[in-house]
Amino acid sequence: MAYLFTSESVSEGHPDKVADQISDALIDNFLAFDTESKVACETLVTTGQVVLAGEVKSTTYLDVQKIARDTINKIGYTKGEYMFDGNSCGVLSAIHEQSDDISQGVDRGTKEEQGAGDQGMMFGYASNETENFMPLALDLSHRILKVLAELRRENKDITYLRPDSKSQVTIEYSDDNVPQRIDAIVVSTQHDDFDADDVMLAKIRKDIVEILIPRVVADLPKAIQNLFNNDIKYHINPTGKFVIGGPHGDTGLTGRKIIVDTYGGKGAHGGGAFSGKDPSKVDRSAAYATRHIAKNLVAAGVASEVLVQVSYAIGVVEPMGIFIDTYGTCAFNMTDGEIAQKVTELFDMRPFAIEERLKLRAPIYSETAAYGHMGRKNEIVTKSFSQPNGESITLDVELFTWEKLDYVDKIKSAFGL
Repeated sequence: MAYLFTSESVSEGHPDKVADQISDALIDNFLAFDTESKVACETLVTTGQVVLAGEVKSTTYLDVQKIARDTINKIGYTKGEYMFDGNSCGVLSAIHEQSDDISQGVDRGTKEEQGAGDQGMMFGYASNETENFMPLALDLSHRILKVLAELRRENKDITYLRPDSKSQVTIEYSDDNVPQRIDAIVVSTQHDDFDADDVMLAKIRKDIVEILIPRVVADLPKAIQNLFNNDIKYHINPTGKFVIGGPHGDTGLTGRKIIVDTYGGKGAHGGGAFSGKDPSKVDRSAAYATRHIAKNLVAAGVASEVLVQVSYAIGVVEPMGIFIDTYGTCAFNMTDGEIAQKVTELFDMRPFAIEERLKLRAPIYSETAAYGHMGRKNEIVTKSFSQPNGESITLDVELFTWEKLDYVDKIKSAFGL
């Protein structure tokens, strides 16, 4: 019997994502001037206020207030009527030095002996149902909000949009797990108070269905375009008016959108958030490494769907173990345990090895903090950073290295494909 599966996404202006982006902007600035920085930074945003807290071990000094304000302005919170804007909000910093009890388990005589920054399990997932090996419902949810943000910044075809928004896509699958059609789309977007409530709601619904969705569909592969039809159930701002939003409408915290950040409910999640953590924290680095493994396994043809788990003990160099689940989709006669053994031989999962392989000690994290950490475009960009003393630095950095298909040939060779 056919079944429905749903994933959601939230925009860069969602309060939790505002917090994530501030935390990751701090990470980038620390790493730009001191690649060995150890950072665990949390952010809280609410009406007119930002609170920064966490632990840092670094040789650099930053103007954390300016970084927070610049991030907020870049997102689009630039007007007093939003009750939260980068130029006027208060910024309180309670960041202090990292505990020696933690650092002693991570810092060792040689970098290769670096221990895991925490215990726990991390998961990576990949599926061949999209070109970027991501679950389709989440990929579409992200795309809807990216295009909505483009329309907001263009301020041409739709002129009343504010930064806060959410999306949700429900897909009907066949018994053999193949997408059949889009069943429902939910979009809730913050907006100016520009008319009577019923007039505003009708206008917003019309613009989302007739302007936003066609623009999203136009950029999709033909096979995915065919899943859209005239019978889709649209729920546009289903509560009605959505003028009060952002951190004024709802307090935001770092790390509260971990399913949006990963696979939209597909696969599994170890529970650890990413944003605000330097790569010595395996919550982040090992989650990227397992995505890298899963994606390369699927791309190499080992299976059409793969889940990878790795686990660590704090301060211990070697992982506790690697688990593979191909959901019965392995293309040849090999057990998941046998696949896991070969993966262990192919991929060095020690924390420092992950950092080196994926180039994680670079200021690459601001771009991850909205629209998902996985399924993104691997590219080299130029970024500039400055310190309060006037020192500045410009770097070329490679984003989303865990999305590279650079192990496909090695995997094919190891598995005889």
